[in-house]
Amino acid sequence: MRTSRGWWLVAGVAAGALGLALSYAVAGLLHVRESPVVAVAEGVIRLTPGPVAEWAINVFGAADKTALLVGIFLVLTVLFAWIGRIARRRWWLAVLAYVALALVGWLAVAVKPGAVGTGLLPLAAGLLGWLVAMAVLAEWLRRWELVEATDEPATEPTHSRRWFFMSVGATAAVALGGWVLGRFASSGRERVEETRRLLRLDGVTEPSVPQGVEVGVEGVRPWRTAAQDFYTIDTAIAPPTIEPQDWALRIHGLVDHELLLTYDDLISREITEDWITLNCVSNPVGGDLIGNAWWSGVRWAAILAEAGPQDGADAVLQKSEDGWTCGTPLAALMDDRNALLAVAMNGSPLPVEHGFPVRSIVPGLYGYVSACKWVIDVEVTRFDDITAYWTDKGWAELGPVKMSSRIAVPGPGEDVKTGALVVAGEAWAQHTGIAGVAVSLDGGPWTPADLARVPNDDTWVQWRVEIDVPAGDHELRVRASDKSGEIQTGVVRDVLPDGATGWHTVSFSASE
Repeated sequence: MRTSRGWWLVAGVAAGALGLALSYAVAGLLHVRESPVVAVAEGVIRLTPGPVAEWAINVFGAADKTALLVGIFLVLTVLFAWIGRIARRRWWLAVLAYVALALVGWLAVAVKPGAVGTGLLPLAAGLLGWLVAMAVLAEWLRRWELVEATDEPATEPTHSRRWFFMSVGATAAVALGGWVLGRFASSGRERVEETRRLLRLDGVTEPSVPQGVEVGVEGVRPWRTAAQDFYTIDTAIAPPTIEPQDWALRIHGLVDHELLLTYDDLISREITEDWITLNCVSNPVGGDLIGNAWWSGVRWAAILAEAGPQDGADAVLQKSEDGWTCGTPLAALMDDRNALLAVAMNGSPLPVEHGFPVRSIVPGLYGYVSACKWVIDVEVTRFDDITAYWTDKGWAELGPVKMSSRIAVPGPGEDVKTGALVVAGEAWAQHTGIAGVAVSLDGGPWTPADLARVPNDDTWVQWRVEIDVPAGDHELRVRASDKSGEIQTGVVRDVLPDGATGWHTVSFSASE
């Protein structure tokens, strides 16, 4: 009997894998965006405290969701092995454990906005797969152990072992087949990508980078950020895939006229285009969670004016198809800035990761209070009456972008030649505009830098300056000033609750 004990763990893991694969396959066949594992992962994200979420973003960066999924699968593997072990003596307890796991998945699916009955069918398939696979594998393991405990001929245990291993192999094959079927059946992304590729939008133009916006220093990021290089921060494990004909935006709440806009309604309106820089509130001083693109869309101001906000309204609660929410100041959507319901990025329909078919863009505000991807619902309301995803986790209610600057050249720890040194980087103060940038070497006087040209105040600006550096180790820091006369503060503050502050500092060495 000792020889078969470890195989109970294997049986539990194999049965668990089969159940997960079946749930994934059924989710794909039913075109359910969130398989149970994805729903649980997004539930974990929703429940994660703000400081923990910020730590994960800083540690894992763009791989934070991958790390979460890997962690979930590791936990499930341990749980499945434990279930296999307890099934050896207490089958009823194993059944309860499977039911408990299914209930966790059910809760994760049920709390999602727009949850329907079909979203629960993958859970039922997974639970059935767990129970059937574990029952079959347990039956052959018990026969193996019973034969080993008696004086039956030696061929009997060999026969039982053979059937057990064949059952494990069959279970693994079914699990692999379910995963492959799920991959092929989950063709929503492929269909939407094909729709996006063929989509032609009147009024959307191909951008050309304006003359004079780059300083021409190697190591400084391109002024225009390609879509594939643009940072992505959201809570969706599986990005929503929405066909344009299925998209609609409801505008309701404290308005005189409730609106329901279809995609065709939206793109038939006047298209506004502009260069706009976006940066994340989680961006540390000197960080790279920032990008600049040519955005095309319909101005929020015109749409909200048509709805007619009522007296006392000061906020808009935006909701994404995946349930994410943000509270945006109503004034920022209705003033003269180009706050957009964007449909295109850099001259092409929005990439799926960036909110296709429609997302919200508001210059001068951090994304956590404005940049709603896959936006489907807007409630005109009051800040006193709402909470939103990130404000529930400790971030501030209002999120105006803080003026900031960074040194791109020289890089940290770089060894340069003594004498004339070109220093360059970027600065931004969206919707206010950068007026100047200055650098200081080793705590000395501030040397003003030359600014490149920019088409508006809503984009970042590149800068460069030439300084003289002697041999030795050095520390370089940068600060900016904006068009309102404010000078960037050197007070160091963390990204919580409303964005980091401080002067970006780079240490480097100079030698002959």
